[in-house]
Amino acid sequence: MKNLLANLWEKIVTSRPWKATFRYGLPNNPLDRSLIMTESLFFHLHPVKVNKKSIKPLYSMGLGIITTVMFIILSITGIFLMFYYVPSTELAYFDIVKLQTKVPFGQLLRNMHRWGAHAMVLTAILHMVRVFYTGAYKPPREINWIIGVFLLLATFIGSFTGYLLPWDQLAFWAITVGTSVATYEPLMGKTIQKILLGGPEVGQASLTRFYGLHVMVVPAVLFILIAFHLWRVRKDGGLAANEIPDEMEAENDN
Repeated sequence: MKNLLANLWEKIVTSRPWKATFRYGLPNNPLDRSLIMTESLFFHLHPVKVNKKSIKPLYSMGLGIITTVMFIILSITGIFLMFYYVPSTELAYFDIVKLQTKVPFGQLLRNMHRWGAHAMVLTAILHMVRVFYTGAYKPPREINWIIGVFLLLATFIGSFTGYLLPWDQLAFWAITVGTSVATYEPLMGKTIQKILLGGPEVGQASLTRFYGLHVMVVPAVLFILIAFHLWRVRKDGGLAANEIPDEMEAENDN
């Protein structure tokens, strides 16, 4: 039996699907062991060298990672919410009520999504304040700073587009006021408002457009920008930190 399982395993790891997925066979020689280590996704998520100051807990407080985790939580809870929600002016509000009162753990699911969105906005703002305060926007990291600005704007847009989906009085009038602000743009204000609302006032077209933006466009943009943002942090050597020699830090502490 043992030999049978061994032969079966050998056939699996030497098959073309296995090699197409993992590229290497069993790590039974020094070359394969080193290739598995150097090609590991985990090691590619981190730079080869990091500044010792940047890994102190209070330096960044993990705000960037917390924001990324919030995005993952929002994505997962949002997928589950889509099973119980129909973007219709006649059904949307009642779907939310049903979710909170009749669906098992529905209230928890919606609260995780709602409070997760608030937390993501807050941590994204604090993260950018930390980056500005520590000077991490300076060359050669200025491109990543610009990407971060677009990430913050996309986060705001995601929060704004999700505000209309419950279709209650608070959401209705908040979006009415919010889209009215666009009309103050001197060149294309009225056009921008019509594009957002799909008409002269908040209605079915508005709900459909906000739903499409919220569940497809904004998450896709956030995913692409976050992936590039994290990759750029890795290529730049981890978190930025002022290059202060340990001797000078010790003198400053004294």
